[in-house]
Amino acid sequence: MENNSFLQSKYWEKFQQSVGYKTFRVDNILLIKKPLLLGRNYFYCPRPEIRNQKSEIRNFLDQVKILAEKENIVFLRIEPVDKLPVTRYPLHKVTDIQPSQTIILDLTKSEDELLAQMHPKTRYNIRLAEKHGVKVREAHMSESAPSADEFEKFWKLMEETVGRDGFRSHNKEYYRKMLQVNNFLEFPSLEEGTGVVGNKREQVYSNSSSLKEGNSDAKFFLGVAEYQEKILAAGIFVFYNETVTYLHGASTHEHKEIMAPYALHWEMIKLAKNAGYRYYDLYGVSETKWPGVTRFKKGFGGETVDYPGCYDIVFSKGWYKIYKFTRRLRKLI
Repeated sequence: MENNSFLQSKYWEKFQQSVGYKTFRVDNILLIKKPLLLGRNYFYCPRPEIRNQKSEIRNFLDQVKILAEKENIVFLRIEPVDKLPVTRYPLHKVTDIQPSQTIILDLTKSEDELLAQMHPKTRYNIRLAEKHGVKVREAHMSESAPSADEFEKFWKLMEETVGRDGFRSHNKEYYRKMLQVNNFLEFPSLEEGTGVVGNKREQVYSNSSSLKEGNSDAKFFLGVAEYQEKILAAGIFVFYNETVTYLHGASTHEHKEIMAPYALHWEMIKLAKNAGYRYYDLYGVSETKWPGVTRFKKGFGGETVDYPGCYDIVFSKGWYKIYKFTRRLRKLI
C-alpha cells in the first residue's frame, strides 16, 4: 500500500523510535505501540492510505489483530485519510489527535494566482513585511540539525506562543529530537544569513528545483523570519512526496506590526513551489478550537480538506471497557 502522509514516512517512524516507542509495519502501514495500564498497550496509526474497500481493510485489520495478540494490544487508534468501511471489529469515535480539518494550497498555480486567492489583508501584510525588510532564512545548522543557539531561540518563541494563545505543545526534548534524527533538510542555496526576501530572491530560487530530487523520505526544515537580527517567527516544515506541511510554528508579539509570520509563510510557499512540490498544507484549522490561527491560515486562500477523524478499532472488548472506565475515573479525580 502506498502511504503519502509524512506521518507514515520512514523518517517519522525513526523519530517515534527516538522518543521511546516501538514501531511496526503491516502492509507498509506504520503502527506505533503506546502503553496503557497493567501491561496493556494500543497501536496508533496516523493518516494511513487505506482504500475504502471492505476486502482491503479486512485483510489489514486481520493482520493487525494477529500482531496485537503478540504485543498485548487492546485497540488500534486510527486516523485514516478516507472514511473507514464497516468492519467486524467494534469501532468507536474518539477525540482527534491530528487535526481533522486543514487548508491546502495548490502550488501549480502561479505566484500571481496564489496572491490573488489570498484575503486582501493577507496580501497587504506580506507587502508590509517586505517593506520593513523582514528576512526569511533557514536556521543556522550544526551537524545536519539546527545549532543549539537557533534551537533555543525557537523554543523560547514556542514557550511564548503556548503561554499567550493557550495551545498544547510537546516538551522541549520532543522538538529537539524531531530535528536531530539525521534527516534534516538542508537547502544549499540558502546560505546562512542570506534573506530570502529582497534582492537575492532570484539567486536563491534559481537552484531550488534540485531540492526535491532524490528526496524519497520526509525532510524537516526550521525556517525563521528575522527583523533587525532578531527572530520574530519560526516554523517547522516537513517536505515529503508532493507536499510541504507547516507542522509547528511560533512567534513573538514583539514588533508584531512588522507581520513577520506572513513573510515566513509566503517565502516558504514560493520555495516549495519552485522546488517542485505541488501542495502546501497549513495543517490544522478549527473555528472553535483555534479561531485566531484559523483566521490567519484562511487568509492565504486554498481548499479546506476534511478527514474522517480518529477511531478506536477494538480487539479486546473486556480490556477496552477497563480502559474506558479508568479514563472516566481520571477525569473525576
